[in-house]
Amino acid sequence: MPHDFNSAILDDVAHRPWSMPERPWVMTQTWNDLLFAHWTIDPAALRPKVPAAFDLDLYDGTAWIAVVPFVMTNVAPRGVPALPRISEFAELNVRTYVRVADRPGIYFFSLDAASALAVKAARTLFNLPYYTASMTVSATADGVDYRSDRESPAASLRVAYQPIGTPFHPIERTLEYFLTERYCLYNLDHHRKPYRLDIHHPRWSLQAANARVTRNTMAEACGITLAPSPQLLHFAKRQDAIAWLPEAIT
Repeated sequence: MPHDFNSAILDDVAHRPWSMPERPWVMTQTWNDLLFAHWTIDPAALRPKVPAAFDLDLYDGTAWIAVVPFVMTNVAPRGVPALPRISEFAELNVRTYVRVADRPGIYFFSLDAASALAVKAARTLFNLPYYTASMTVSATADGVDYRSDRESPAASLRVAYQPIGTPFHPIERTLEYFLTERYCLYNLDHHRKPYRLDIHHPRWSLQAANARVTRNTMAEACGITLAPSPQLLHFAKRQDAIAWLPEAIT
């Protein structure tokens, strides 16, 4: 399997809201055929489900939840080539938006992956809520057919999606920018201490999207009720990214 990670992103930094960490980054990832399916949610309903160390990040007073299916490639430690059956697998995230001080980021309710090794590593190293799932991702004439089933806690997704618009870069202060241009995630470590994990990627290239959701219990498994259909849909063909080790928040 080729390691086609785009190392040119290391010099593409002018768009970042803060400087890249000075310490060495440790991992490459490429996210492919990604769907951002977003729903609004009442901040009062969301607040009890997010650790108190992280402030909810709202857009015009509204909180958002995203279900994000995609395929990972180039998943490897820095300097290590991509390996068959290890560096490529489907992934599915349920996330919301938080901030600490002036740094907006992402908080994950769940991350499903079709790789038991990746799940074990992420849980061990980062205490992230990863789960192993059975996943099938198929290319169709129009886009992507995505299926995921997790046994415990039970959660499933069936969605067919495709891009329908011209690619664009989100403009600062727009909703699309708020929902996508984020350069860290927040979580609690194994000792329940908050941390930030920085990432870097180029500006998102998004397209409007269509999606037909026939089953979605991903948020329900996290205790969150969503409407049958998402309110906002975007597609991204590819995004290369690097990540750092977590840093404690004091």
